[in-house]
Amino acid sequence: MTHEPTARQDRRYSAPAAPATPWRDITDLLARAELYWITTVRADGRPHVTPLIGVWHDDALHFTTGDEEQKYRNLEHSPKVALTTGNNTWQEGLDVVVEGEAEPVRETGALQAVADALEGKYGSAWHFDVGDGVFLHGDGTSEARVFRVRATKVMAFAKDPHAQTAFRFG
Repeated sequence: MTHEPTARQDRRYSAPAAPATPWRDITDLLARAELYWITTVRADGRPHVTPLIGVWHDDALHFTTGDEEQKYRNLEHSPKVALTTGNNTWQEGLDVVVEGEAEPVRETGALQAVADALEGKYGSAWHFDVGDGVFLHGDGTSEARVFRVRATKVMAFAKDPHAQTAFRFG
């Protein structure tokens, strides 16, 4: 995305004097969050939710998964996802939900940029080498797929004062 999305505050769920959450606050939170929760859809339509690490890079959220993981099998069926982050308090902080479709990242340059961003954020515990369209880790025999989610809709839930702001793209 090279432009800011369109914002709309939902006054039904916002304090009377609460301002809309600025887009910059959203991207700052997405960049610094240590943990995200991803919701994928199973083949039978049931949701699957799991925590994961990720990185906000090049205006998209990026994450990894192994071929044997449930979320990967779900993504083979449907690329639709929601990623959430924030905190579990009522009176302070900001929660964010990113909706979109997960698309595989396979290009060597893009994979290296995401690998560098992940290691820059989390340290050497999350070092990945780039293989042929995948990340390699451990002894180089274990592979991880990389996905990017470019948001189609973002919901921001500010808590002091309470405000709900939706962002749409395109």
